[in-house]
Amino acid sequence: MVATHIFRQLYEPVSSTYTYLLADLTTKEALIIDPVIETAERDAKLIQQLGLKLRYAINTHVHADHVTGSGKLKKLLPGCKSVLSNQSGGKADVYVEDGEFIKIGESGKTPLVIESRATPGHTNGCTSFVWHDYGAVFTGDAVLIRGCGRTDFQQGSADKLYTSIQTKIFTLPDHYLVYPAHDYTGQTCSSILEEKTHNPRLTKSREAFIEIMNNLKLDYPKQIDKALPANIICGLQGEI
Repeated sequence: MVATHIFRQLYEPVSSTYTYLLADLTTKEALIIDPVIETAERDAKLIQQLGLKLRYAINTHVHADHVTGSGKLKKLLPGCKSVLSNQSGGKADVYVEDGEFIKIGESGKTPLVIESRATPGHTNGCTSFVWHDYGAVFTGDAVLIRGCGRTDFQQGSADKLYTSIQTKIFTLPDHYLVYPAHDYTGQTCSSILEEKTHNPRLTKSREAFIEIMNNLKLDYPKQIDKALPANIICGLQGEI
């Protein structure tokens, strides 16, 4: 079988963030999901080594636990455009709506297409991106492996998150792989069926889920005071 795409899962250890690089091999066009500023140079070097042209730097939401690498990648790789949800409240070159498709490699034989699905709850602007041809969903902080994103700040709503997950993520085929924005236990991916079966929060009723989320008593994110203001403006505070 001849490969038509490149898919790489990259990692930033301080915030335990996963960054995802997807590319079409025919046109060499690429997109990156949830880049981190500290590893932007690493990502840019990999993209150049693979002979790729980065078209989009996509964020699943305005992050509070790290500064996005979108702005830095735009400087390192001219022609790249930043992407956010139209509900995010952040600055971006391209805004996506629920149900919209992002495409790369349109001029080749094997275009790569991902679907935007609005999944608010962790924040108002959270978006999950579904790569149907590969059978995968990039869930950001909505669904984590055996967990989910917190809902106690930044427009968080446990009720909204439960609805988003049940109607926009858990309605995907059971075999679809789940690739989250973070993992703190060393796991790299899961599946829709696994999370529907084994996720200790998401197997509960709506009422029980809301009760759990309202009583987590989590610490304040370490980088939030730096990350939120920067991420509102694409990660580069000098560019307002």
